[in-house]
Amino acid sequence: MFVLTIDQRNSQGSGDRVPGLLAALAELPMVLPFERSVGDEIQGVCASAETAVDAALQVLRNGNWYVGIGVGPVHEPLPRSPREAGGPAFVAARRAVDRAKKTGDRPPVAVEGSPGAPEAEAVLVLLGRLVAERSDAEWRILQHVEPGKWGAQTGAARMLGISSQAVSKAVARAGWQEEWAARPAAAVLLRRADDLAVPPGAGGAGRDGTDPAGMEQI
Repeated sequence: MFVLTIDQRNSQGSGDRVPGLLAALAELPMVLPFERSVGDEIQGVCASAETAVDAALQVLRNGNWYVGIGVGPVHEPLPRSPREAGGPAFVAARRAVDRAKKTGDRPPVAVEGSPGAPEAEAVLVLLGRLVAERSDAEWRILQHVEPGKWGAQTGAARMLGISSQAVSKAVARAGWQEEWAARPAAAVLLRRADDLAVPPGAGGAGRDGTDPAGMEQI
């Protein structure tokens, strides 16, 4: 399971942005939808690594948040609200968001809870940098370019009334194709981290019965 704890940056100077972020993330397929947990922080739970990647990158694009992802088991049955839930993944998400606040100039995202967390975090940081460094002008073009679809750039050019070359340059400059090619890798590494997370009472064994400490790292 994946728990995302997301805390607002510079909340005192920028006002409460939580309602806007909750609205932006409302369509994601969550086990427990995002909601305000405390102060300027939100929390949600998902079972899909792809959803966790989507949420993290959407938040990092915004640029106003710290993102912590906790991987591993949660206490079941889950309640209706993440505020009432608990378990190792929730503890890991708290550690992760606290560490994300100390990442300096790199994208503020961290993953905790498993021996496989560092690899997943590394790919998310690279993707987060691509997303966060795009200009508003690039996003105005990219939102019309469906990744991996033949003819998408030509269609976007017609819709926007600009040349295909201008769209192509924006796509290349922004690393749009590279982002969407790497998203599955981030999801694979998050799933691996979840598999390596230690269930309560399992000692040193991972979910598949292996010893994470003895597994070769990717």
